[in-house]
Amino acid sequence: MKKIASTVLVFLAFTLAVNAQYGYWQQSVNYKMDINLNVETNQFTGKQELTYTNNSPDTLTKVFYHLYFNAFQPGSMMDVRSRTIEDPDPRVGSRIAALKPEEIGYQKIDRLTQDGKKIKYEISGTILEVELAKPLLPGKKTILNMDFSAQVPIQIRRSGRDNKEEIRYSMTQWYPKLCEYDEDGWHSDPYIGREFHGVFGNFEVNITLDSSYVVAATGYLQNKTEIGHGYIENSQVKRPNSKNLMWKFKAEMVHDFAWAADPDYTHTIAKTSNGTEIHFFYQADTCKENWEKLPEYAVQCFEIMNNTFGEYPYKKYSVIQGGDGGMEYPMATLIVGRISLKGLISVTVHEAIHSWYQHALATNESKYPWMDEGFTSYAQDYVLNEIYGGRNPNPHAGAYRGYYRLMESGKNEPLTTHADHYQTNFAYGVNSYSKGQVFLHQLSYVIGYEAFFKGMKNYYNQWKFKHPKPVDFKKVMEKASGMELDWYFDYFITSTNKINYAIKSVNCDAGITKITIENKGDFPMPLDISVILNDGTEILYNIPLRVMRGAKTNENKTVFEVLEDWPWVYPDYAFSIEHDIDEIQSIIIDPSQRLADVDQDDNVYPNQKTIIFESK
Repeated sequence: MKKIASTVLVFLAFTLAVNAQYGYWQQSVNYKMDINLNVETNQFTGKQELTYTNNSPDTLTKVFYHLYFNAFQPGSMMDVRSRTIEDPDPRVGSRIAALKPEEIGYQKIDRLTQDGKKIKYEISGTILEVELAKPLLPGKKTILNMDFSAQVPIQIRRSGRDNKEEIRYSMTQWYPKLCEYDEDGWHSDPYIGREFHGVFGNFEVNITLDSSYVVAATGYLQNKTEIGHGYIENSQVKRPNSKNLMWKFKAEMVHDFAWAADPDYTHTIAKTSNGTEIHFFYQADTCKENWEKLPEYAVQCFEIMNNTFGEYPYKKYSVIQGGDGGMEYPMATLIVGRISLKGLISVTVHEAIHSWYQHALATNESKYPWMDEGFTSYAQDYVLNEIYGGRNPNPHAGAYRGYYRLMESGKNEPLTTHADHYQTNFAYGVNSYSKGQVFLHQLSYVIGYEAFFKGMKNYYNQWKFKHPKPVDFKKVMEKASGMELDWYFDYFITSTNKINYAIKSVNCDAGITKITIENKGDFPMPLDISVILNDGTEILYNIPLRVMRGAKTNENKTVFEVLEDWPWVYPDYAFSIEHDIDEIQSIIIDPSQRLADVDQDDNVYPNQKTIIFESK
């Protein structure tokens, strides 16, 4: 364990040092927390020692913390937004407004010092604004000590107690959490109900509560022999004879810490081929059958992800019944438990993959939710298709359908929209999950599968334990493909432009067939044109865009020809093939169905009205 941890830290130090040469930096935290939870009052007290290292070139005079529990109070921004948005999340609706005093959530600061000196602070909703007693200079660290008290709210969204599946405590967003500061400044976004962002560092968390409870958490349990509860063989347990029990957890190189507790949890463990432990916590009396089958599929998920996208960076992961859909956290997820086996597999796979796309590759998911949810959704559909035997030739088709519905709705917004500022939950959901997935699958169409998967693994290895932005991903994929991809990222991310190509005409003269393609949209793309002859032979013609400065290689082991590039300002593109019209069975734009063309009715010959036939 110590060897693994030291390896991670050495790797991080090296990568940060290398990247610093080119201007990259990120802040660092070290949390030590002692928590005492009263399971009768649902209140807890906490002591937090936070060592904060300023790796930025800036002098900091303030710091900010998230106080997420304060959102679960009548009149909060989450409450008002939920009651006024066009399509509120049904899990929230007007429930916050109806909370009683003993049901609300809160986090109160009882004492706060910087290096032993009292400091001024102000609570503004879900944000704690702190004026430092002494400015924090570049390259320096400071210690912030805090005493705080909190009440666990009735679970409405993600965090809380006594949810619909009767899980006592889903403890996420439960502690005062330092906001991220990066080259764009502070990210002290109020908690509206969507996304999170945090600072990488180490956690030591001691949780004391009633000894009858089983605790699942981020990190590694340090006192297994005092705990038992499935973490160690019962014969090895020497549990203290007391009403309460202290659980001691450590986690290194994570940017959040989550836990859950219930007296009825069953705890089982499965292992991957490289020794990673996957822990499962669930109520056996309500959902035993499906949860007993789940480990097999969870192990497959980790194996596929390790081989395809990069190796999981920790030696433990926990799948925890939490009762509210699914939400990812470092080394753990809390998911709904009382669902079908297929649904349970799907949500587990999705949330586990967030270990790659959010908890290793820690994008600012408030600013770039599509890099978090979209990348995860892409890998989810890929992994599920592999688990179920690879029967689906296009496992991402559902994402395309969602994208098309959004484009037709008139509610589309660019991917640059901040997660909290979408005008509808519908647009946020489709953009983040479906459009983000389409972005990736269509990128594989642009650069080819070989370069795409090479780039995805390189991206993970180069940027894990850091906070990549879209431009960082673009540079990795450009290097993997040898192409320029500015145009693709700009159009797809910053605009709501539509792709719409058509077979405009097919003319034949003296045994030579001329095919004319029309760009009817406002989003230029390279094209694959499949020509299938009557004898079944397929010839695939690739038309690159001139701005790409390159073209993909053959991905299909078929006859493949790269044509002259298309200057995107030209509305039409024509090319000729040395086959008579009578030899041609069909002509298809994008046979792989990766091009997000909003109108595909005119993408196939001979089924379209626009086709022109001319005899020799």
